[in-house]
Amino acid sequence: MAYKNLNHFIDKLEEADELIRITSYVNPILEIAEITDRISKQPNGGKALLFENTGYDFPVLMNAYGSEKRMCIALQVETLDNIAKEIESLFKLLSSPKENLLDKLNMLPQLGRFASWMPSVKKGRGECQEIIFKEPDITKLPVITCWPKDGGPFVTLPIIHTKDPNTGIRNVGMYRMQIFGPTLTGMHWHKHKVSAKHFNEYKKLKQRMPVAVALGGDPVYAYAATAPLPENVDEYMLAGFLRKKKVELVKCITQPQIEVPSDADFIIEGFVDYDDELIWEGPFGDHTGYYSLPDWYPRFHITCITHKKNPIYPATIVGIPPQEDAWLGKATERIFLAPIKMTLVPEIIDMEMPVEGVFHNLVIVKIDKSYPGQGQKVMNAMWGAGQMMFNKILVLVDGAVNIKNYKEVVDYVFKNLNPATDIYFSTGPMDVLDHSCSKLGFGGKMCIDGTKKFTEELDELYQKEEYKFTNNFANIKNQFSEIVFLNYSLAKFNIPCLIISVEKNRKGHIRDLHQQLCERDEIAGIKMILYVEHSVDANDIATALWRFCNNLDPKRDHFFNDQIKADNAKKTACIGFDGTRKTKLFDDFYRDWPNIIVADNATIDAVDKKWNELGIGKFIPSPSLKFLDQLYGEEAVVN
Repeated sequence: MAYKNLNHFIDKLEEADELIRITSYVNPILEIAEITDRISKQPNGGKALLFENTGYDFPVLMNAYGSEKRMCIALQVETLDNIAKEIESLFKLLSSPKENLLDKLNMLPQLGRFASWMPSVKKGRGECQEIIFKEPDITKLPVITCWPKDGGPFVTLPIIHTKDPNTGIRNVGMYRMQIFGPTLTGMHWHKHKVSAKHFNEYKKLKQRMPVAVALGGDPVYAYAATAPLPENVDEYMLAGFLRKKKVELVKCITQPQIEVPSDADFIIEGFVDYDDELIWEGPFGDHTGYYSLPDWYPRFHITCITHKKNPIYPATIVGIPPQEDAWLGKATERIFLAPIKMTLVPEIIDMEMPVEGVFHNLVIVKIDKSYPGQGQKVMNAMWGAGQMMFNKILVLVDGAVNIKNYKEVVDYVFKNLNPATDIYFSTGPMDVLDHSCSKLGFGGKMCIDGTKKFTEELDELYQKEEYKFTNNFANIKNQFSEIVFLNYSLAKFNIPCLIISVEKNRKGHIRDLHQQLCERDEIAGIKMILYVEHSVDANDIATALWRFCNNLDPKRDHFFNDQIKADNAKKTACIGFDGTRKTKLFDDFYRDWPNIIVADNATIDAVDKKWNELGIGKFIPSPSLKFLDQLYGEEAVVN
């Protein structure tokens, strides 16, 4: 049964002991975010938090999607895989041959189900329009400021509605909104987004673009707004499928061209003017764990704000993983696995997006491999599939490996990997938030083919042998003053990979260091070395991997070394990847480099002092304390 509204969802969370109500005053400026950051990084994502005393007329709901259990409650399923199985069965039914009249008649109930998921527009006003602000003023909502160097408060869970002016086809997306005044926000849609394409069409027509923003309602709406659907597929059809009930929409009051969910908590109506100057928006502490830096974006002019009686203001924070958005990503990974398998890459068995890869940076795919070159076929298909075009590192496996067990994945990959022949590089579109690219939104990608190789895929010039650990690494750190940490924990498990923290001090430093290391006997048999910032402890693999994936352009930042061993005249190969910060001085890198996101000391101290009165359990220190020594100065842009 679909949720009646957001309050209904909150009741279900409370029944499941997945919600904490906080009655003490908490400031929406930085403090709500800091408390949520501490809770969301607890095992299994902690609890959802309802801040009932914010200094505003409305409570704030945080971390509502922040665990697999709460995602399942939001989507009303036992497991996320259940949705994937249902989608797969529908795809199979629709694509199966219809050989006789009976087969076709058996399809009618399914077609009826499709019709029942389609959104409908009802007459009159909806629950979301019970109260109308006499004068629209978004500053009367408890819009949170997440991080100390953010450009200001941001609406972080907006469900944004636009329409193509030529076709009338709706798009529902989620783009952050910075508050600039009572009736003015930014509209942070990237050039790849459908709403940005809609705006381009309005500019051609020299017309204002009507926009409406919904907050709250059935929790499935916010998920559907983030889902990577093909263009021209209505997000509310997906929502209808997930909630097993069509979404009821109502027309906006001042922008009647746009329809919004009747059960939403708030509706913010307005327009984007084709002739407006853009506004300097940002910085913003983003899901990469780094600040996304300021840039020019459209202005959104607010014409009306309405809300239901007793509304809840929903919000989220993003930052250093893990955060709540990881679980929204996990739902997408499960839900959209079936469509990818059925329509684009049928050999895919499973897919995993580690949280350290912040969605697009790192994706592990398990395939059913039956012929040589199949890995490259999958690689090209994946990079051409919707938002997978933003993927930076794709890792392929096959066989019986469990891709949710990362140690098992790494062990399998390195047993099958020849760094000289099984790593593929390309360039293409990248997320505009990827700061490692030399050019905005365009950079390098790589595919690591860790599948078992057919004879045709092997290069006989390279020796193939199982790596056996020998404890020869202790002296290397002492031999190179620039090496701050050297992690050979994987090598202890006979996985030939090292992670090294390096204090870079000259142009070409990492390349030179890699060549010097590869010439040493201690490195014999090592296939890959990952280099990270000297401020990052290489022994903390999760943090090192997160920093590495964000700072790497694989095509630009790899170094290859192969050597012929005298004993058998066959080559061995070792590849190095520079996952350190890039600068103009050492790397000829000319874009601004963002800082990582941490709370400021004043906010940490304020939350520490009020912790005991919050009623949220045992004291949890700020996660930011772990990362303070990794900052470069205090600004969003690294100096």
